[in-house]
Amino acid sequence: MRRPTELRGQESTEAWSSRRRVFAILGSSSGNLIEWYDFYAYAFTQLYFAAAFIPSGNATTRLLYTSGIFAVGFFMRPVGGWLFGIIADRAGRRASMMVSVLLMCGGSLAVAVLPTYAEIGLAAPILLLLARLIQGLSVGGEYGTSATYMSEVALAGRRGFLSSFQYVTLIGGQLLASLVILLLQQGLSDTALRGWGWRIPFVLGALGALVVFFLRRALPETSSQATRARREAGSLRELFRHHLRPFLVVLGYTAGGSLSFYVFTTYMQKYLVNSAHMSDRTANVVMTAVLFTYMCLQPLFGWLSDRIGRRSSMLAFGVLATLCTVPLMRAIGSVENPVAAYGLVTAALAIVSFYTSISGLVKAEMFPAEIRALGVGFSYAIANALFGGTAEYVALWFKDAGHESWFFWYVTLMCGVALLTILTQLPRRAAYLQGQSTE
Repeated sequence: MRRPTELRGQESTEAWSSRRRVFAILGSSSGNLIEWYDFYAYAFTQLYFAAAFIPSGNATTRLLYTSGIFAVGFFMRPVGGWLFGIIADRAGRRASMMVSVLLMCGGSLAVAVLPTYAEIGLAAPILLLLARLIQGLSVGGEYGTSATYMSEVALAGRRGFLSSFQYVTLIGGQLLASLVILLLQQGLSDTALRGWGWRIPFVLGALGALVVFFLRRALPETSSQATRARREAGSLRELFRHHLRPFLVVLGYTAGGSLSFYVFTTYMQKYLVNSAHMSDRTANVVMTAVLFTYMCLQPLFGWLSDRIGRRSSMLAFGVLATLCTVPLMRAIGSVENPVAAYGLVTAALAIVSFYTSISGLVKAEMFPAEIRALGVGFSYAIANALFGGTAEYVALWFKDAGHESWFFWYVTLMCGVALLTILTQLPRRAAYLQGQSTE
């Protein structure tokens, strides 16, 4: 009987040269970078364009509305994970990645040219919502396909290290968005940023997506024609009938992992401004330095997982995140020194790195080639939409209600769920999660 987690898409990549393999990693990663740059350009520019689309209310209320639109974009991710999972499993990983980056280009360009509330009234936030839905659909399809592609390209014994570059580029997208905002802050006045400067990052993102589209056209395919032609390829029925347990396992540990990731990356800038009372420019400098450090940590933690086993890395995340989230959030909220803020947020993201450096690989190893992109993308997107995408909204809602500390315990609870899932479910799949070859 075949093992359900065999990486059967690997056969076609075994004879690849090192140069071809590196090109495949870089090609898929570059798309990941642009996809997430575009998506996070929205998160980092909210402080500047919130009043243009939501003119009434105080600063927290405006951010609450625009963060709600940010969260709604996440709810398109399950649709994207399902749709692009089918495309990737039936038409090929390359085709899926090409279409997803084109959608991101369109969504980013739409945000860049949107008229404001003063110009077209209520239609402005509605059109902003539609653009976010397009971006959410695109990113929902990107994660599962790129995780699948990179797991099929990675060599046995180095899977953790090579697959960690998915989050290197994902974080790199955030870092690039942060750097663009930082440069705009240095070159433009606050009035110019709030008037028209916030549109520049979206124009750059659309142009970058076009470049990546042509780069991805040259990528080699990792799935075989025989695998794509199977009746069960990209089938939800096959996924739920024969692979429900790994689907639920991914939901369980993604809930805490994604929530922690978004709390200490996209939400943290706003937390430093609203709770630690830093200026938006200082907070952006701090987060730019933090994200660069976090990006550099991913290969190190991926390499570590190849040595200690992926289950051990996942357990380290679950235990440390459950124990340390509340004290870290309280310390960050009262910090006054930017250097201290950098150290605290970096410490939090070092804990999250146990998860992010190998999460895509762990998920990909749980599903067979014919439904791998669907299994990874759909399960991840559901958990990410429910918990990661709502992180900012829930945090701001608690703050607006006067119970900000309750959010810290909510994050801790979900990290506890992730830990419980890892403890009770991942040991049953230990043969696949100890850094061993699954070929």
